Amino acid sequence: MNLFMLLEMAADAAPDRVAVGSRVGGIGYGQLLDRAGAVATRASQADCLALLDLNGPAMPALLFGAAAAGVPFAPLNYRQTDAQLAAATDRLSPVLVVEGEPFAGRIRPRPGVAVSRIDDVAQGGPHTTQRSVDPDAPAILLFTSGTTGEPKAAVLRHRHITSYIISTVEFASADVDEAALISVPNYHIAGLSAVLSSVYAGRRVVQLPSFSAEEWVDLAVAESVTHAMVVPTMLGRILDVLDARDERLPALRHLSYGGGRMPGSVVERAMRLLPHVGFVNAYGLTETSSTIAILGPDEHRAALAATTPEGRARLTSVGRPLPSVEVEVRSADGAVVEPGVAGEVFVRGEQVGGEYTSHSALDDQGWYATRDRGLLDSDGYLFLDGRADDVIVRGGENISPGEVEEALVTHPDVEEAAVIGVADTEWGERVEAFVVPVAGKLLEVAELQSWVRERLRSTRVPDRFHQRSGLPYSETGKLLRRVLRDELDDPAAPSMREHVMRDTAIVEPR
Repeated sequence: MNLFMLLEMAADAAPDRVAVGSRVGGIGYGQLLDRAGAVATRASQADCLALLDLNGPAMPALLFGAAAAGVPFAPLNYRQTDAQLAAATDRLSPVLVVEGEPFAGRIRPRPGVAVSRIDDVAQGGPHTTQRSVDPDAPAILLFTSGTTGEPKAAVLRHRHITSYIISTVEFASADVDEAALISVPNYHIAGLSAVLSSVYAGRRVVQLPSFSAEEWVDLAVAESVTHAMVVPTMLGRILDVLDARDERLPALRHLSYGGGRMPGSVVERAMRLLPHVGFVNAYGLTETSSTIAILGPDEHRAALAATTPEGRARLTSVGRPLPSVEVEVRSADGAVVEPGVAGEVFVRGEQVGGEYTSHSALDDQGWYATRDRGLLDSDGYLFLDGRADDVIVRGGENISPGEVEEALVTHPDVEEAAVIGVADTEWGERVEAFVVPVAGKLLEVAELQSWVRERLRSTRVPDRFHQRSGLPYSETGKLLRRVLRDELDDPAAPSMREHVMRDTAIVEPR
């Protein structure tokens, strides 16, 4: 099985159904198959097909066309500098790079790096040649966000991705009126898996070139969107627009979210504002071909209605692992821990790639270390509390930044919070917090410290607070703690000024 076969099956089942674009004038599944074939003819001349563009109708044709040609598809992060893009394309060489209009000229043609425009590649009739595609061949190359050092290129093979799609999506299951709104960048695994899942289900894909909450709502209304996926930072902004417009998106049936920590208060607000919508929390990674655990709509409703703290807490979990994957939580010495005990999350399954162009990160039994910390409760629900590298060690005690952040954002005057560890001569590390106040509110350090102390142990109370107008997030909703650490190391660092609002007052107890 390979990615191109997913499209062939959909086109054979419903060639005239709209696959991509508006209900009127969109691209049908038969047309998409032909466009992918035209791409395959060009892509077969290189060893890799890369894309530098916003979301748009050409992207699915390039994704499936690369698969038909038997070469990997590598969407590039257009937010990177020209030097970073040059380094990435050199690593993909020999590569054909397809540029969208907004990014024309950003990549210089050179030996091993050919550059073409989208209209020159994604137009034309059916292809005349097709390579035999090995299910074990690389299908997608995705550069990781690079929290430390140079970004790595994750390798996902056809068998990894098709295993995920076939095990989670029923073929041709979508009704003719269904439409999925994709606003996550095309160089993120969530954006790619949304296209693949929608095609296999026979669901129309509606794309937002780049995210703004207002445009997201406009498009959802105009296209009667039934399914969508957002990251945490998107959802809060969308809810603000819906509230301001008194809009409730009656066509929307299914809204999934993931990619970062979602405050429970935001989920509760969304469920109360949109009670007709089934919410899904999906947890996954690039290296696992997307989702490995899900908290489904019924579980959301049960948690919201729960009368016990344990039942209510499940609203902040990422649900239970998919039947097709295995998940373990291990201690620092590699031992599997009991339910309720935190450790590092490991995953194994056919959809798990766990591989980079430089090396494989799987152990000899096929397990992949996610570098995420979490715990499984007695019923198998997975709770995450940050990255393993983010753990703060204060006086020999491990402290999860996530639990302190969760306590802070429950304060009525705190909009956002981030917690990091800072080197300390006495304790090894001390706890410091960055807080964003609710508009018009003043924050008192002593009150915030008491608030945390009442909910957690005293060792979790931040020693110092930094008030900000906003916090640094990636475009996929991940909190960039490294930017905050850089700021404390060097208050004049350019990286801080690019990502953090300039309210730099340090607030300490009197």
